[in-house]
Amino acid sequence: MLLVGELKAQMPQFSQFYAVPMYMNPAFTGNTIQGRLSLDYRLQWPSVPGAFKTFQLSYDHNISEANSGVGVMVLHDKAGSGGLTYTSFAGLYSYDIVFNRKLRAKLGLRASYNQRVLDVTKLVFTDQLLRNGALTSTENISSLKVGYFDFSFGGLLYGYDFWVGAAVDHINSPNESLLGETSLVPIKGSFQAGKNFSLQKNMKHKDVKKITAAFNYKFQGEYDQFDIGAYYTQFPIVFGLWYRGLPLFKAYEKGYANNDALVVILGLDMHDFRIGYSYDITMSKLASNTGGSHELTLIYEFASPHKKRKSLSRRFKVPCAKF
Repeated sequence: MLLVGELKAQMPQFSQFYAVPMYMNPAFTGNTIQGRLSLDYRLQWPSVPGAFKTFQLSYDHNISEANSGVGVMVLHDKAGSGGLTYTSFAGLYSYDIVFNRKLRAKLGLRASYNQRVLDVTKLVFTDQLLRNGALTSTENISSLKVGYFDFSFGGLLYGYDFWVGAAVDHINSPNESLLGETSLVPIKGSFQAGKNFSLQKNMKHKDVKKITAAFNYKFQGEYDQFDIGAYYTQFPIVFGLWYRGLPLFKAYEKGYANNDALVVILGLDMHDFRIGYSYDITMSKLASNTGGSHELTLIYEFASPHKKRKSLSRRFKVPCAKF
């Protein structure tokens, strides 16, 4: 530990970021006809012992009568083999502002209670090595944990075929130190935008073939990340290709290209039910050691026949990407 001059950590993230819209920007809460249930699992770098594993379960509901959306979200992340976990329980609210028939805006707020826990029973101490690999340590250290409240805010401007949004996370810069000291979570900002390009419509004027292009830029402290790409949909098949990195604008070390990963997405879009799988092809110097990253998303949207008819009469359309 005396030789370590710098430590780095990460917040949970998803390659299919539009499949977890409320995590990306709380303004996406309730951005559906009625109800939406989402389940996501990410396995990052499986070739590394104690790989990063992230689970997300959420539900949001559109209350059209009140121009509002409400939602709940649970996220759990396990980092490494030392038993370091992060769990978040969040409630979300959004309000829809209608400017005219072609332009709307949404404002969203997320309030969460988060907990970080380090299970020291999964660590190996020096005295265990000196005692021929003893199962327990003589160190009198119980599991370390900290809980704190966290708040995020987001906004979204959208029309029939485009969207532009921004979000600010960790507005209150909570203290997440496990040792009772000061370790503030830096404020994180993000910008996202995208557009749908219709290639073919059916007799009901619904897209049969389309291309969706989008990007998501986020920054926190001295670090930032840029995701950009597109996917092609020919119902019900979806194929996407995304790039993550900032090679031309920023390098953290001289001679080190800021490339992270190339993401390939395959999915099925059956309107009410969607399933997507993505694989991150690591492009950095870690390429030969990580085993990439796997991600699986399941989304189910439902609405009563009355809600569906009412949404059609109002020409309601969700513009954002689905995967």
